[in-house]
Amino acid sequence: MFDFKVKSSVHDYEVKFVNDAPNILKNEIQDGDVIIIDNNVRKLYPDLLKGLDSNTIVIGIDAREDKKSYKGLIPIIQDLINNGFRKNHRLIGIGGGIIQDITAFTASIMYRGVKWIFFPTTLLAQGDSCIGSKTSINFGEYKNQIGGFYPPNKIFINLEFLNTLSEADRQSGLGEMSHYFVVAGEKKFKEYKQDYEDAFTDNNILAKMISNSLKIKKSYIEIDEFDKHKRQVFTSGPSFGNAIESLTDYTVPHGIAVSFGMDMANFISVKRKFLKNSVRLEIRDLLQRIWSGYNISDLDLDKFAMALSKDKKNVGKELRLILCKDYGKVFKTAQNLDDEFKGWLKDYFKTELY
Repeated sequence: MFDFKVKSSVHDYEVKFVNDAPNILKNEIQDGDVIIIDNNVRKLYPDLLKGLDSNTIVIGIDAREDKKSYKGLIPIIQDLINNGFRKNHRLIGIGGGIIQDITAFTASIMYRGVKWIFFPTTLLAQGDSCIGSKTSINFGEYKNQIGGFYPPNKIFINLEFLNTLSEADRQSGLGEMSHYFVVAGEKKFKEYKQDYEDAFTDNNILAKMISNSLKIKKSYIEIDEFDKHKRQVFTSGPSFGNAIESLTDYTVPHGIAVSFGMDMANFISVKRKFLKNSVRLEIRDLLQRIWSGYNISDLDLDKFAMALSKDKKNVGKELRLILCKDYGKVFKTAQNLDDEFKGWLKDYFKTELY
């Protein structure tokens, strides 16, 4: 019902919604494949790896942002080489976005590219990052500065993994997905907004939301896989959100940071007279529910502006922001990092974060 394929210039790949991850994994794994798994997932689901051949190499990782770096990759690559990993072998990632980035980036550089498979276990990964080909690692305090495009060969989505997520993790995943529905238009967004509360308790509604989110994203990435033009509309929240994550040392989850970022982008859109404030407030009504329990009002404004200046979309000294004119009308525009813009940021932090 929800399965689909994604076309890619690297290689096409399948997305399958499944109910029995242990059995799927057992049937899928081949001699020489190596599993890279979040240690927490391994602990929560002890039956997941049962039944696998005793010779199967399993690399457990504490899924933290500091592991998603060149330094963090060194022991993984060393393990692969030490255990005889070859070009014809595959990596199988089991975890959330950090495990996805680690597995994909490693797969892209090992022997100039090996196949990999992904079992996303977080809502954020299932509803967003699992498709789209992007893979990134961090550099110092700056998020996702190094990377490329290297999609998995197969993706298996099992909603049973979401049963052990905290409410904050669900908030984060729903926050990440929300910007797709703004791009999709008013009807899609308001349906998403209406279903938001039920998504915490009803996996049927959640499965529909995940599938719709991915299919909205698919319609863009098949046109602009390498993020050169149309696909950049999905970076409205992340442009500001990545700066929030960096400056809070990742204590604010990604999807929560994205929801703050979307609200900031809409605030700037109103200041620049692109967006009606009434539409901003309609969207903000949902975003406030998503970021409930988090506070970023004490961020250092100068450091925040500096972090924004590191965004990958920027050209020269100008920011490239993704702003909004209305539901379904999101676009990229230039913005000087000048006193007027910093004044808008100051106003936002002073008046909007109550």
